[in-house]
Amino acid sequence: MSYFINTIETISKFFGVVAALLVSSAIIVVCQMVVLRYFLNMSTVWQTEYVTYSIVAATFLGSPYVLLIKGHVNVDLLPHYLSGGPKKVLAILAALLALVFCAGLTWQAYGFFLEAYEGGWVTDTIWELPLWIPFLPMFVGMLLLSLQYVAEILGVAFNIQEPFAAPQNVVEAD
Repeated sequence: MSYFINTIETISKFFGVVAALLVSSAIIVVCQMVVLRYFLNMSTVWQTEYVTYSIVAATFLGSPYVLLIKGHVNVDLLPHYLSGGPKKVLAILAALLALVFCAGLTWQAYGFFLEAYEGGWVTDTIWELPLWIPFLPMFVGMLLLSLQYVAEILGVAFNIQEPFAAPQNVVEAD
């Protein structure tokens, strides 16, 4: 069980780095687009689409890492005043509800990906990017987020981690 949790946490950290690289590449492409359009008076064909899809991909692929470090927006007033068993039950219940939502979204994202891949869908732009490419990060990100929720549920249920507690290896801002 601990091996599963550690593996999912490692994968989540890896995709956190991938998300950061995607955002960085989007920033570079925006700078390149500004230079091309406004200084060299050239047209841009693929840059706007790339930036849009890379930011969306970073959002989906980075979401398991954000869950890992407890970076999602939450209201922790009730968990703050609970202790022991009730706090554990609340954490598991909240994670189970989120898991059900993420599993449904994973299933739908897989359907979108498969339909776009099998149908040969492309964007309606000059670039004609195959649409399975932007749908794939949505499926992978939601699948990994679901697995991260499973790891969180197991960690709390078997007292491997504290409910609603941030991991110890994360540096918090002052």
